[in-house]
Amino acid sequence: ANNSGDGDTRFPRKGEDSSPYLARYSAEDVPPFSVLMSVYSGDDPEHFRRALRSISADQDLKPSQIVLVQDGDVSADLAEAIEHAGETAGQEITHVRLAHNSGLAAALDAGLEHCRYDIVARHDADDISLPQRFAKQIPLMKELDILGAGITEFTDNPKQTGLTRTLPADGHGIRTAAALRDPFNHPTVVLRKQLVQQVGGYQGGERMEDYWLFARMLQAGARAANLPESLVLYRIGDGAYQRRGGIDMARIELRLQRKLYCIGLTNKAQYARNVFIRVPYRLIPARLRKELYHCAGKALWFKKYRLE
Repeated sequence: ANNSGDGDTRFPRKGEDSSPYLARYSAEDVPPFSVLMSVYSGDDPEHFRRALRSISADQDLKPSQIVLVQDGDVSADLAEAIEHAGETAGQEITHVRLAHNSGLAAALDAGLEHCRYDIVARHDADDISLPQRFAKQIPLMKELDILGAGITEFTDNPKQTGLTRTLPADGHGIRTAAALRDPFNHPTVVLRKQLVQQVGGYQGGERMEDYWLFARMLQAGARAANLPESLVLYRIGDGAYQRRGGIDMARIELRLQRKLYCIGLTNKAQYARNVFIRVPYRLIPARLRKELYHCAGKALWFKKYRLE
């Protein structure tokens, strides 16, 4: 497979209207696709409703299927929101219920089994996809196996946005970045189900399951790209930086780095560099971790971004 992710593909420009962009493609270039979302007891019902509308009724290009995985028991308010999900979305919902909370990776693997189409877009239950997201991403999947985009952070009000994180656009840049950090913003990715399952799925059990999946897809020859603009508003909730640290996260990080080295994604020098930098990062206080994250991000992939 071609690993470049370049070819003749023309990426939509930042701020470009998606309607005429979509009109330039024939029906054959816009394949049917599923959207995969997982919801669990920790999700806010109103955030869930807003997230669901953003991937359905608000989209310029509507999904062919929405797969909603309910990961274990939820509150009465959230259960009601899930029950009326079809009305919120304006289309039928494929509702997958898991008897017990199994974690995001296991929930997504279960949901993939119910996706009818090979093209699968991911979305989280508290984020907001911009209306042009699918119109800009889906036609490009004819030449790709995985496609991401930028994310723009917000807290409570999606109209008051913070920093945007964009990542390398072409296949070479993505592979270079993958040896050092996750090369995709998981809430933005569109994947080929066949390749995801071919490499073993998300393989649940620990966090950072998305990085591990992307690494195996790249090693399997995935054609990869990132759109150079933000297409998802990413909610930064309370405790976000606290959850990224602690002794358990440090152990998970160390195990992940060992696995990346074992599959050949990293060499000895890159493995040593990652262990030296990323493991201690998990152990420092959350406040300092936030400052370091933003300082590094501003230098490498964050930028100020105003939504049109």
